[in-house]
Amino acid sequence: MDFTPFTQSEKDKICADMCSMIKCKTVSDLDDSKIDHAEFEKFAGVLKQAFPKIYSECNFYKVGKNGLVHKISGQKDNAAYKAGHAVVLMAHYDVVPVEEQNWDFLPFAGDIVDGKIRGRGTMDTKGTLCACMEAVELALGKGWQPVQDLYLCFSGEEEINGQTCGDIVSWFEENNITVDFVLDEGGAIVDNVFPGVKKLCAMVGTEEKGSTYLDLVVSGKPGHASAPPKHSSVGIASQIVEAIENKQARVEFTPTVCQLLKTMGKNNNILPMKFIFSNLWLTKPLVNLISKLMGGELFALLHTTCAVTKFSGSTSYNVLPSKATVGMNFRLLGKDTVEKTVSKVEKIARKVAGKNADIQVNVVSYGNPSKVSDIKCSQWETLSKTINETWPDILVSPYLMMACSDSRHYCRITDKVYRFSAMFMSKADRAMIHGVNEEIRIEELLKTVEFYSKLIAKL
Repeated sequence: MDFTPFTQSEKDKICADMCSMIKCKTVSDLDDSKIDHAEFEKFAGVLKQAFPKIYSECNFYKVGKNGLVHKISGQKDNAAYKAGHAVVLMAHYDVVPVEEQNWDFLPFAGDIVDGKIRGRGTMDTKGTLCACMEAVELALGKGWQPVQDLYLCFSGEEEINGQTCGDIVSWFEENNITVDFVLDEGGAIVDNVFPGVKKLCAMVGTEEKGSTYLDLVVSGKPGHASAPPKHSSVGIASQIVEAIENKQARVEFTPTVCQLLKTMGKNNNILPMKFIFSNLWLTKPLVNLISKLMGGELFALLHTTCAVTKFSGSTSYNVLPSKATVGMNFRLLGKDTVEKTVSKVEKIARKVAGKNADIQVNVVSYGNPSKVSDIKCSQWETLSKTINETWPDILVSPYLMMACSDSRHYCRITDKVYRFSAMFMSKADRAMIHGVNEEIRIEELLKTVEFYSKLIAKL
């Protein structure tokens, strides 16, 4: 099935469908009582109405709390068909909360202004969900059928690290289905990704950091603020935080990061950069030093990081807190684990606190680093070829995801998990994700539909 340009009526439908999806206020929350479940049902209804071919010709399953699974059966009479095997294209349709007063337009406007569709979720990730469904709907209308069974799987709990995607993976296991390829959100088409690299780059996530939330609880002596001890529980907690932030992070060059840096070196126009990143066998200590001096993303690519995000003590100005609680988010790299992290925090905290306070470390949520996906396989070749066909003269590189995605759940059943949001995202675009004034250019949405159309033609 060759790709043909969209007609005007097809373009209009794609835009209208996307607007309808954005108008659904599918905001997820750790507090279930704050979730408007009717909006999630509304979204499912929008899909059913917008994609009649998919819902009439394919099998639909509701899995877990709000998982939407669509099966497009493969060509069983094709010699290449493998019974019990599957390809998975996935996305999530829940979105993060919004502070409406900070937006220049209604967060769930779902309108079109100046060639852009506006609203929460346009980039993360109703855009890719819409594009995926549109591509399949159009293909079915032209008589297409995938060689292999194709599943379109969407979760409504990604933003809260919910279990729905995990339930979908368990559903595959229970039904003895082997998943051979997974494509989820992740890296995108970006420019100026690296000093000295002029080409656009397609950053495909092949590895994902683990994300762990810890509460450090420091219990001290309560009492009246008029006669405080030398250090209250909040003061001791502050010292512990300083010690944790100052702790030298261990460097680790994972296979994905090595491949990324080598790609950026090979295609670099700055000779020192080209040498440094093309010869990691020699320059790793220098790269580590540069990462510590620069900080930011380069540092995060090579180290486990800790962000202190929450701090609480007494509720009154004149009362000493009986305990102080510090919330921390660790992003674990490579060989680091939750167990190692908890042990490290406890060791630092007890050394700082001494006998002045009791220490407790509570794991709120946890996730170890993912396995590394295979890039020496036909699935990677197919994905890379499709990217190059859609965006000619572009670099394709493995990429370490520092954020979490639902696709991590699939790592327990396959090593063919790829994280790629098939659209160009400028630095300003990326800032809109979880930010304000989120919107997507219509031409970019259509390009994403084109990508999925070319991809499924190879499946």
